[in-house]
Amino acid sequence: MSVYESTFGFESILGQEQPIRLLTTLLQNGTIPHALLFIGVEGVGKKTAAMALAMACNCMAIKPTHHSERMKTRSETYTPYNQITTINPCGCCKSCRKIESGNHPDIILLKPSGPFIRIGQIRNLLGTLAMKPFEARLRVVIISDAQAMNPSAGNALLKVLEEPPDRTILILTALQTSDLLPTIVSRCQHIRFNPVSRKNLESLLLQRHGANLDEAKIIAIMANGSASKAVSMINIINRANWINRRIWLINEVESLPLSSMGSRMAFAEKLSKSKEILDESLEVIKFWFRDLVVCKYHPEKIINRDLNQRIQRASEKMNVTSLISKINDIESAQKHIQANTNLRLTLEVLIMRLAKV
Repeated sequence: MSVYESTFGFESILGQEQPIRLLTTLLQNGTIPHALLFIGVEGVGKKTAAMALAMACNCMAIKPTHHSERMKTRSETYTPYNQITTINPCGCCKSCRKIESGNHPDIILLKPSGPFIRIGQIRNLLGTLAMKPFEARLRVVIISDAQAMNPSAGNALLKVLEEPPDRTILILTALQTSDLLPTIVSRCQHIRFNPVSRKNLESLLLQRHGANLDEAKIIAIMANGSASKAVSMINIINRANWINRRIWLINEVESLPLSSMGSRMAFAEKLSKSKEILDESLEVIKFWFRDLVVCKYHPEKIINRDLNQRIQRASEKMNVTSLISKINDIESAQKHIQANTNLRLTLEVLIMRLAKV
């Protein structure tokens, strides 16, 4: 889900003033590196910013000036590119429309095939980059979720980073630098995208997605800085009775210690059959346990405020160590699910762990 508030342009990206300022400065100065690494949690606008940069580099409404002598002699660290006088793409020209629709031959998006980016994908990319761009002023390769590259794919990519093709920049997006090969990290200029503030998320949900104030406040906290997750959650609320589902989930979790094995497996099965809202369901459960911890120290900061008395009663029955362990179990299950492990088995193991007193 895009974090654009409109269709295109840097200024429409939510809550990322500093990284956008860095990108627009690189554009205006004509000092775009051959390789950029966008770092940040999922759903904060990394891919959107990469696409906006690709549009700005190739927008027909942006008229480049001639190369200055300084630009001609610039170190190979930077992509030779005419200095431009404005940085917002028009969104209307042939180039912008092609990029926005995903049909531009020189704007290449590479993303995981299943859980990984495999060496075959990188080899195909190398073959493409051996040829000149078809029509772009500047070819842009966006490697989304670069942390999914397996070691052989990462090593193959080094060839491009060490010997970058003309008129080409690579943009890698990843959660954190530690997930990538150090040799890849060292060959890219890093731009960090911060989690979107709760205030910005609340405004987004209220103004653009029809949320009421209570929904916006709760979702802004649960989204954990991710605009795409916040939008996904409010869309679920808009098309389903999410409030009732939240209560159902909490009821099921609270009853687990006293429930039968069959009931526990039935709960895991129901979760697995609602895969499209599974992540949000697990977030609801995680924040329930989080509230039970917070209630012991700062009861005014709980998220499910409409369940205040229920949270107080449940919190008194459980110790902090057990609660934190359950939160860690949920986060571990979420990682396994993202890695495409056996969904039903992962949920069954999780439910059994959550049932422990």
